[in-house]
Amino acid sequence: MKILRLFGTWLRLPPSRRRQWLGYLWGRLFTRLIHARRLKACGRGSIVQRPLFWTPEFIELGQKVFIWPGVRIEAVDIYGNERYGPCIRIGDRCSFQQNCHVTFASTLEIGEGTAIMYGVLVTDIDHEYTEIGVPALQQAIDVKRTRIGDNCFIGAGAKIQAGTRLGNHCIVGTNAVVRGTFPDYCVIAGVPARILKRREPETGTWRKTDAEGRFSV
Repeated sequence: MKILRLFGTWLRLPPSRRRQWLGYLWGRLFTRLIHARRLKACGRGSIVQRPLFWTPEFIELGQKVFIWPGVRIEAVDIYGNERYGPCIRIGDRCSFQQNCHVTFASTLEIGEGTAIMYGVLVTDIDHEYTEIGVPALQQAIDVKRTRIGDNCFIGAGAKIQAGTRLGNHCIVGTNAVVRGTFPDYCVIAGVPARILKRREPETGTWRKTDAEGRFSV
């Protein structure tokens, strides 16, 4: 009966949504049969759709993760003469939209329920540049642990730079350039990004703040 109800629901969808639904079904099956064998971990119900490039042996997916086409998720395990221990842990129900770029050389964590919009960069790597006459890409890298909390929303084009720590339920504005530590329940935007609003625990309301995250009078 459940299958019949699902089929009835599918028939009532417009043609474009039917094709999309079938694509999801195929992606889920392909992920379970093919990608899961290569991933470090893969939770039930996750879907990976045609990555641009990825290193699945360093990726742990929770349950019901959705990765849209064109995403690049790349571990850096060897750079120059140095070896690193990269791992990315993506929590349950996370989603990555098209053309996101994620690079990591240590343990990079993305909490449950976080949505990462189109064209976002997330990294825990900075390239050194101080040696004159040597291209930056041939100099050493500086690795700083990066973490994104649960239920965050990362707007399109945002750049989450090395060493950033986002608390739970942080909202990052479109094209923001984010570096630093930000508490739970805040709205962040700008270049460089700063806190614009925070949730006040006592009242449960979202209030404007100054650049340091202090509530406005």
